[in-house]
Amino acid sequence: MNTNDLRRLAPARDAADASRTAAARRAALAADEGLVDVALATMDSPIGELLVAVTPTGLVAIAFDDDYRERVVARLTREVSPRVMEAAAPTDHARRELDEYFRADRHRFDLSLDRRLIGPFAWKVLQATSRVGFGELATYGEIARRIDRPTAARAVGRALGSNPIPIVLPCHRIVGASGALTGYAGGLPRKQTLLRLEGSLI
Repeated sequence: MNTNDLRRLAPARDAADASRTAAARRAALAADEGLVDVALATMDSPIGELLVAVTPTGLVAIAFDDDYRERVVARLTREVSPRVMEAAAPTDHARRELDEYFRADRHRFDLSLDRRLIGPFAWKVLQATSRVGFGELATYGEIARRIDRPTAARAVGRALGSNPIPIVLPCHRIVGASGALTGYAGGLPRKQTLLRLEGSLI
């Protein structure tokens, strides 16, 4: 590429940068004025890029870097609010705690949650799951017994599979009766990575 080519590319890059800056300012203004019901931002992590979604109530969803993300955003638009916008600032607290978790500096999250994507049974399951600590494991059957539904291990698995706030609500710590890693909306490699990070899988 010669000097003339670089000169032609520079205005295009400048325009793209200006457009991104303007979009960020519009998003920040909309958030400040209360015009955003669901704020979205992405972040890097050891399990790939994550999409973090926050409402004024709290963290409502975390989505992985594949078509699962599109389904989550569509569900947010349908079940929470059509006013969904990329706006980083409202997600800063959640993304900071997630960063600390991925560095193994945080073992518990201190985040407000928006439970609108979680049904009553799933919430009972996820509450029990949240009591499985960093570096610990439990089985689907154990979770079923903890919620007084001892024969509902499969229903527990389905509830965990629909968890809209993975990692923070730690469904990755639940394993099969034999200890085998089974089922995870983000895929088993991500589950393995999270458990290795927590020291419960070598």
